[in-house]
Amino acid sequence: MSETKDRSYHHGDLRRALIDTALDMLATDQNWTFTLREVARRTGVSHAAPYKHFRDREELLRELARIGFERLAETMTRAMFSDGLSVREKFMAGAQACIDFALCNPGLYRLMFSADADKTVDQPLHDAAMRTFHILLQLLEEGQRDGSFRPIPISGQAAACWAQVHGLAMLVIGGQLLEEKVGKEPVSAALNVLLNGVCCDT
Repeated sequence: MSETKDRSYHHGDLRRALIDTALDMLATDQNWTFTLREVARRTGVSHAAPYKHFRDREELLRELARIGFERLAETMTRAMFSDGLSVREKFMAGAQACIDFALCNPGLYRLMFSADADKTVDQPLHDAAMRTFHILLQLLEEGQRDGSFRPIPISGQAAACWAQVHGLAMLVIGGQLLEEKVGKEPVSAALNVLLNGVCCDT
């Protein structure tokens, strides 16, 4: 298992303590094979304590994924909505922020898009994921309004952009963008190719 230090829980917000422990374990091990029993032990509480807040391990995993989407949305928003950026610059900043988030939180990022983060059975998780996606939709709408982006259906444009950025993120955290295959700066090169297809001719 991981070398995450066991916590000594005494009082306060038990739910928060369990989540923090699970996030630490996820960051250390880069996977979510842990059990609720292990999370409880590392939090310093009884094996039964987590069940006061989480019905099962899957409910805890969905909560971790929801937190991941909230953090990703905050990270992208900070990067994209600085004063003075053009729409193209906002897109590049947001895409790079997403990829950097994945690189810094590979276990959490993989969980967010895994089958264990089932958005069809968890409304808060679904809502958090959609809020993140809407950041991209809003930027594409802004670009179409000011003439920066091609006036084509937003849904297809968004799907292409999200697929490319997410795909790049997964390749980066998997260590698969090798220089001998894709050059020294494959992320920026790939994003520029994408934008050349999205942006209007100048």
